[in-house]
Amino acid sequence: MTRKRPELISPAGDRTSLLTALRAGADAVYFGAEGYNMRAVSKSFRAEDFPSIAALCREHGARAYLALNTVVYDRELDDVGDAIRAASDAGLDAVIGWDPAVIEACRRAGMPLHLSTQASAGNFAAVRFYASAGARMIVLARELTLEQVREITGRIREENLDVAIECFVHGAMCMAVSGRCFLSQDVFGRSANRGACLQPCRRRYRIIDEDDGHEFEIETDTVMNPKDLCALPFIDRLIDAGITGFKIEGRNRSPEYVHTTTACYRKAIDYCLRNREKKDFAERFESFSSELVAELRTVYNREFSQGFYFGRPADAWTKSYGSLATERKVYIGTITKYYPKAGIAEILIHARGLRRHEKLSIQGPSTGLVVMVASSFRANDEPAESADKGDIVTIPSAKVRKNDKVYVLEAVE
Repeated sequence: MTRKRPELISPAGDRTSLLTALRAGADAVYFGAEGYNMRAVSKSFRAEDFPSIAALCREHGARAYLALNTVVYDRELDDVGDAIRAASDAGLDAVIGWDPAVIEACRRAGMPLHLSTQASAGNFAAVRFYASAGARMIVLARELTLEQVREITGRIREENLDVAIECFVHGAMCMAVSGRCFLSQDVFGRSANRGACLQPCRRRYRIIDEDDGHEFEIETDTVMNPKDLCALPFIDRLIDAGITGFKIEGRNRSPEYVHTTTACYRKAIDYCLRNREKKDFAERFESFSSELVAELRTVYNREFSQGFYFGRPADAWTKSYGSLATERKVYIGTITKYYPKAGIAEILIHARGLRRHEKLSIQGPSTGLVVMVASSFRANDEPAESADKGDIVTIPSAKVRKNDKVYVLEAVE
């Protein structure tokens, strides 16, 4: 059986993460335009950035998708239309949206539309309707089971619809149906449906007995704080289900998160396509995927769950606040020079210091992400085992650039 290679779609909150995703093996990236995406606090791009984004993606053989997936108000209709026309003129590959105004604007501009999960498309009738409205890719509701997804892709093949199915495979899960939540708006006046969610659901809460004032903490943050989705251990079954696009959530996450999640899912997908028909595939993939999941745990996560792919999750809520990543990054300095012929980077240590054999992360908008181990370096032009604040460190490195930021990746105890 020949299986089509599904598209791996990675998040890009800024140019550093964009380049990082492409170099880590993404088939496509998705990003926001200022004011019109579901991650308002991310460092979104502007219309004048669209041509360079399209060119960079083409250079890497990848596609570029613009997210316009918030609620749109009357006063914004002209701006949204301008953004979609700019995306079309720049050669972006699709717009991600769900508001009928965005759908209609894409139709007028001749811009391919990918339907956002915000539309909660959860059945084949909805898929057929949105396909007739011009959607070429539909991100199904996150609450569907794998069997329900399989039924929808089967009906698409039966009716020969010109539409593909995309599903989330990794990242944050929302307590609300497909992310349509009003809690942040009610508490803080910051609407999740406008990309400004402050996530009060993730916080600790107490209940108070009104009769005598006793207070009780509700199981330390478990009431509305779901674990993150991680579909990597069963990505083979998602491929078999006929899903065309696999999306990683995380436009607010760090370049390290983007690199690690993209690289791990790239490896998992390619492994499945190469080895799916082998007799010992199940056993070998279980071991292979376990190693990749351990790597995924090094970056931001709230523990992992299977989402709704196998029914309502029995253990959906995390008991911890914030990230459970097994690594954290600590800023130590900046790149002051790079010597290309020698392949040497010069680092000015601003804080913390550096020790031999520590893991470094160097990142910048033109560099993307470079991760390396400080196996040997010089401090103030002398061989050294360590360097402190104020020292100049020279170290062998892949190409980096002046003013790139340098971090140490520490193991979390």
